[in-house]
Amino acid sequence: MFTWFRGSVVKSSLLALSVLFASLSPIAIARPGLAQNTVISQDTTTPGATTTNLSDVGSNYWASPFIVALAQRNIIAGFPDGTFKPDQAVTRAQFAAMIQKAFNQNPVRQLAAGGFTDVPANYWAADAIREAYETGFMSGYPGNRFLPNEQIPKVQAIVAISSGLALTSSTDAATVLNTYYTDASATPNYAVNAVAAATQSNIVVNYPEVRQLNPQRTLTRAEAAAILYQALVRQGQLQPIASNLPAAGYIVAASSTPTQPGSTDIVGLAASSGSFTTLTSLLKTAGLTDILQQPGPYTVFAPTDQAFAALPAGTLQQLQLPENRETLIKLLRYHVVSGQLTSNQLSTGELNTIENQSVNVKVDTANNQIAVNDAQVIQANVQASNGVIHAINQVLIPPNLTGQQPGQQPGTGTTDPGGTPTTGEVSPGRTTLGGPSYIGVGGNIGLTGANALSVGNFSVISKIGLTRNISVRPSAVFGDNTLVLVPVTLDFAQQPDTVTGQRRFPIAPFVGAGVAIDTSGDTDIAFMATGGVDIPIANRFTLTGSVNAAFFDETSVGLILGVGYNF
Repeated sequence: MFTWFRGSVVKSSLLALSVLFASLSPIAIARPGLAQNTVISQDTTTPGATTTNLSDVGSNYWASPFIVALAQRNIIAGFPDGTFKPDQAVTRAQFAAMIQKAFNQNPVRQLAAGGFTDVPANYWAADAIREAYETGFMSGYPGNRFLPNEQIPKVQAIVAISSGLALTSSTDAATVLNTYYTDASATPNYAVNAVAAATQSNIVVNYPEVRQLNPQRTLTRAEAAAILYQALVRQGQLQPIASNLPAAGYIVAASSTPTQPGSTDIVGLAASSGSFTTLTSLLKTAGLTDILQQPGPYTVFAPTDQAFAALPAGTLQQLQLPENRETLIKLLRYHVVSGQLTSNQLSTGELNTIENQSVNVKVDTANNQIAVNDAQVIQANVQASNGVIHAINQVLIPPNLTGQQPGQQPGTGTTDPGGTPTTGEVSPGRTTLGGPSYIGVGGNIGLTGANALSVGNFSVISKIGLTRNISVRPSAVFGDNTLVLVPVTLDFAQQPDTVTGQRRFPIAPFVGAGVAIDTSGDTDIAFMATGGVDIPIANRFTLTGSVNAAFFDETSVGLILGVGYNF
């Protein structure tokens, strides 16, 4: 008998369960991201600061990166009930206390003996107010008053930071304000120079409209955290937040020429940017500019010039040859999705491109990061008139182009256009040539034999992608005695219609071999072979069918048909 192992009933059951668990466990394990490190460097001014969990500052809250980073350094703090109350107004005394904790500036003046008349010596913020005054951040009112309990307007907070850091504007202040703010005229005359200087230093943060300053509006605790964070970035005490975080979109970036969001189409916006010159050139070569200038809307995952430069030497030149135009078109169309999807609208899962090939989007809400296949979104929500651009740090390679260098015949290349071997690095749960990994249910149709595979039974199916073309597909057929199948398969790319060349009904074949474990009586393990097809339906599901043969003493053959949920 073709039997490799025998044991007790208990041992065989444990073996079957352990094989299933070991094979399916990657589903529950988060795949490590290639995300840019946006956690701020260790605090240099508040040793021992610890992370604070604030119940009302979720990862999706607009100012979360600013608030969490400063709370970790004890520059700001929450309330005893575990909240932060980000929308609560800030008083002048509270802002002085924040300044005292955030900065370590040298005194530039001295507060007169007796201090401010409305700040008693035993007042909770007396020391902070004195320090904020003596270091040049804040000033008093006529009559030697400070008005500590008065709510501070946003413009006063900006002036305080600008004054304390001795910032100056490099150009005409009024011009700066009129360039960056639609409500520049609402800025008080005394504050024009200070606000312009803070703007050019990337300290001003405006939410929800980046071009609307709202200078006289009361400063909120969230806005205070954002401004203080940016001021510490200006001093080199903290690192800038990553450009792919939504919060970065509210920083008034005066270091670049402002443009009215949404005033230019996708092609024009890419052409005017210094980051997408290669993409723009390739779009013209492929003849796709007309498409991306249509109303759309579209979502474009746009590789930067650095992403294209990381391709193997000679790849770009090959892509632009006339004989490789179809390959170039497929490559570029794989980066475009119909409809406008901002970062807040993206969700984890498969997203179909206009090339009719899906990309795998992973949204890490805890860290406010987005990945597309193996690429990281490094700048989200670049708004165009006919859609949105998300800048990514790697070129996306369609599965049907994997293993084929431009100008090569299929099957002659050993690496994909990104320089990755076709067998690839093992990464459990990845998408393969045939499509995404999945887990699902199905039914077995018995064809011949003497075990669960030979009769009609319920089954659990799965596909765990390991490399670009290798998967393990553990499944279990439940009958009187459960049969566990663990084949390793070679996955092929989705096959086009042989007549039209179109993927009207995409089918991805696979073949493989492995072991079959019969849990009846003493456990039997036998060699098995499998062959079948995966058929993607929508973005979240895959239909699958496979013929499986298990070579025990009496060969058993069954047909499993099922549907899997993609992950």
